[in-house]
Amino acid sequence: MNPIFRFEGVYTPVVTPYQADDSVNWDALAQVIELLIKNGVHGLISGGSTGENYAQTVEERLELARFTHVRLKGRLPLVVGTGAMLTSDSVALASGAKEIGADAILLASPPYSVPTDRENALNALTIDKAADLPVMLYNYPHRTGTMMGEEFLDRVGRSRNFCGIKESSGDINRVHLLARDYPHIQLGCGMDDQALEFFAWGAPFWVCGGSNFLPAEHVALYQACVIEGDFAKGRRIMSALIPLMRVLEQGGKFIQTIKHGVTMNGIDAGTVRPPLKSLNKDDKRALEQVTRVLKQKIADIMAEG
Repeated sequence: MNPIFRFEGVYTPVVTPYQADDSVNWDALAQVIELLIKNGVHGLISGGSTGENYAQTVEERLELARFTHVRLKGRLPLVVGTGAMLTSDSVALASGAKEIGADAILLASPPYSVPTDRENALNALTIDKAADLPVMLYNYPHRTGTMMGEEFLDRVGRSRNFCGIKESSGDINRVHLLARDYPHIQLGCGMDDQALEFFAWGAPFWVCGGSNFLPAEHVALYQACVIEGDFAKGRRIMSALIPLMRVLEQGGKFIQTIKHGVTMNGIDAGTVRPPLKSLNKDDKRALEQVTRVLKQKIADIMAEG
């Protein structure tokens, strides 16, 4: 069964730049969008957790999605996140995505409630019905408390809209399961330090927060592995990226680190909304050092070709 939509390439879950008063910095968001397009990413996600959706109202999230869609002008596909604790909020986001003209929605398990596979699937199908758009599932049990298991996958498979999954469990056996037993659901990397393994198993897309500020370097890995099939080159690029992934995942400062990376590029991404706090000087220095080294290493690898 051919999917109704093909998720291919690097999808960036876009950060939300803020002013000092916590309002959205629309000019900075526009600059981020243009930077991503210029550097070759293949799609954008509005309203993901990297965009701090958990600290935003439904109305704010839809306003951000609408702005992103208008700014894109059809140059890249737009995926709108629908993740929320309340099904009614997810339905409102899904309906809004349809009205905005989004290309697809991102659909995660509702956090904290820990639904069964059956309950989770019925919830997902309700959200799908509201949007009637292609769906990228988002399996992140460490954050939601719920694994999208086989019963879930079998039940949602009754709708052709479910055509991709961002797999963020960290369990490599899930990659094997999805690639072998659910080939009709396109496999997407949602665990950055396993990107090479996902590509080896045929994953056609990668959702990576770090591409907010290092888009060309993340696209380079995708290009080497998926487009060129050159895994020797891919391993070298991946090796250069791994120190960044360690910095991003240390100490629960993922979003803050990415936003500082965006600011390093000359676009003021601002602070993060509470309860999170900004990076300290040592954290910033570590990111700057790692970024400087990896950019040079990847530039050298690309120059050889």
